[in-house]
Amino acid sequence: MPTMTFAEALIDGLCEALQHDEAVTMIGSALLGIGPARRLVDRITQEFPDRLVDGPIAEAAIAGLAAGAAMAGSRPFVDLGTASFSLLAWSQITNEAAVAHLMSGGQIKAPVVYHMLHGVRGGGAAQHSSSPQSMLWNCPGLQIVLPASPRDVKGLVRRALKSDNPTVILNHAKLMAMQGEVPAGDYEIEFGRADVKRTGRDVTVVATSYMVQEALKAADVLAGDGIDAEVVDLRTLVPFDQAAVLESVAKTGRLLVVDECPLRCGVASEVVASVAEHGMSYLKQPPRRLARADAPVACSPGLEAAITPDAAKIAQLAHAMMQARA
Repeated sequence: MPTMTFAEALIDGLCEALQHDEAVTMIGSALLGIGPARRLVDRITQEFPDRLVDGPIAEAAIAGLAAGAAMAGSRPFVDLGTASFSLLAWSQITNEAAVAHLMSGGQIKAPVVYHMLHGVRGGGAAQHSSSPQSMLWNCPGLQIVLPASPRDVKGLVRRALKSDNPTVILNHAKLMAMQGEVPAGDYEIEFGRADVKRTGRDVTVVATSYMVQEALKAADVLAGDGIDAEVVDLRTLVPFDQAAVLESVAKTGRLLVVDECPLRCGVASEVVASVAEHGMSYLKQPPRRLARADAPVACSPGLEAAITPDAAKIAQLAHAMMQARA
């Protein structure tokens, strides 16, 4: 099985989709950010020069163009750049693409994929550090995907470009250089299936995107202290694999949910609420949330770190949970 970076796996999945389906097109070439990985997009422009176009810096325009193209029979993959900028295209994403199938009585499909980079990445400040996954989760009609590894990003992208439903993929800039084994060939991951990245018996840590990697680091630290943490990667918010979360909590009796969107009304809040509603009897103590503080993200690395979850904070909170009386 070949080893690839997250960025390479993303490009590999896109190239395979372009090769296997002539309806797949791309709008925007900055999907890997502004770092060295951006050169990998050259593979697409060289192999499929007529299938990728760069749109204007007008998010509403390109999001609307992509939605219309999808309704007309294409399968566009459109990059909106930083997730913060998706707010400029909110109507096109949530009030057009997301509802077209229902409002047409099932006559129209909108198989568009919106891609964006989310999360605190280092000096991005308030306008380049957004994680709007919880806001998107509140907009019915969208599939929401948060890959956490090279293997996952390829498989989930391939699945998204075969789906007839509109999909939002949120990738984290800090994952782009991550390396891992990736299956060769036409490989996809079914939506709505969480992945247990590490098994454990003492505490369940549910995480998304880059926070999965931070949770795995924390689990290594906790293991040195005799605490066996299970790390569950949701992979998709819509569909949401509630059964996988409940199965893990039934085993460990403790739940800690980690996500990078703000704490209030965030992903962590919804996951905790679902367990409280459907699995309260499994819990030995109240579930805990760890998310970004409810504050704008500053440009200062020190202030960024102060409000963002990381491995040390995850380990500290898990320790406190284990020390609390059941």
